[in-house]
Amino acid sequence: MWDFETEPEFQAQLDWIDQFVRAEVEPLDHLLGNQWNIHDPRFQKLARPLQAKVRERGLWACHLGPELGGKGYGQVKLALMNELFGRSRFGPIIFGAQAPDTGNAEILAHYGTPEQKQRFLEPLLANEIVSCFSMTEPQGGADPLVFTTSAVPDGDEWVINGEKWFSSNARYAAFFIVMAVTDPDASPYRRMSMFIVPAETPGVEIIRNLSFYGEPESSHAYMRYADVRVPAENMLGGRGDAFVVAQTRLGGGRLHHAMRTIAQARRALEMMCERALSRVTKGEVLAQKQMVQEKIADSWIQLRQFRLLVLETAWMIDKHHDYKKVRKNIAAVKAAMPGVLHDIASRALHLHGSLGISNEMPFADWVINSFHVGLADGPTEVHKITVAREVLKEFDPSEKLFPDYHLPAEEARALDLYGELLDELGN
Repeated sequence: MWDFETEPEFQAQLDWIDQFVRAEVEPLDHLLGNQWNIHDPRFQKLARPLQAKVRERGLWACHLGPELGGKGYGQVKLALMNELFGRSRFGPIIFGAQAPDTGNAEILAHYGTPEQKQRFLEPLLANEIVSCFSMTEPQGGADPLVFTTSAVPDGDEWVINGEKWFSSNARYAAFFIVMAVTDPDASPYRRMSMFIVPAETPGVEIIRNLSFYGEPESSHAYMRYADVRVPAENMLGGRGDAFVVAQTRLGGGRLHHAMRTIAQARRALEMMCERALSRVTKGEVLAQKQMVQEKIADSWIQLRQFRLLVLETAWMIDKHHDYKKVRKNIAAVKAAMPGVLHDIASRALHLHGSLGISNEMPFADWVINSFHVGLADGPTEVHKITVAREVLKEFDPSEKLFPDYHLPAEEARALDLYGELLDELGN
């Protein structure tokens, strides 16, 4: 049975989230710097009380199971929540649902030892610390098959050497989850393993921090690991299991990222509509001009189509509890996401004229972010390839000279089925 309604009790929670984020969380975007700088006194003073309100409401880290202090919500509920608190840069961290910490927490919950969970997972879930996922490399981008950072066993330790690129949040992280080559001669997807590396480990170096346009400060690091030694038990999962471990964090994370992107695109649409109803040129408001109406209509349609794709994917994950079965849909969400944000933010920028391209409006930031979301967690092209391959698995090739849907063949089959009845009518 299909149902597009939300149960009244959860809808009340969504209504509270919407009002709370608009009234109390969004202002933080204009007053504070990086949202992961949790030890900034201003963060402590302004953000911690808002996190306390979320906890009192029972909405803290709802992606986690009750054993970890969360609600254990399914992907549909999580998607609907992310769609609302994703309006604000500080929204995810106020609700205990910020990347990369959510994905890293999932890895630790699945693969961490009891001691590691106590040292890293528990404070991470409480937002007493933040973390970094250090995977991408400067020479290989997001293609792990060409990574060169290595981890070599030495007694009861692993020694890590190499460089990583765009390690988001590194400057504030208490620990890193690092992907390194442990078996260079193994098959491509069995060459690498994952490791916990505490930030204070000797040899961990931030070469420099960088950012992309619109960020309040540089928070993506160019990293060097020089003879970094970690205990053997800091390997997460088995030797060669890096791809399996990585998938633990990617499926749901991509979906939540999509809903937060929807939130940003929806803000752009709201601003576009207000501008169209407020601005007069050539004797009439913009909203009365057909080309403006087309931009608004295209934006609304594009946003609703994408939202339904995301929610359908969330529903399928809740139904199957298996990301592999929903791989095609997750890849489709990731492939469509940057275009939706880019198109709607660009239209909003255009309708605001010179004000729209200025640094007094957020549209240029959002347009740049559309390129960011088209690269994070793998470039759009990779996800389109996944969609195509998964779709093609549903079909079989034809061994005939002409395909079964060749019109002469279809006509012949139709005559075989209904020819005698037509003959009886004398046709």
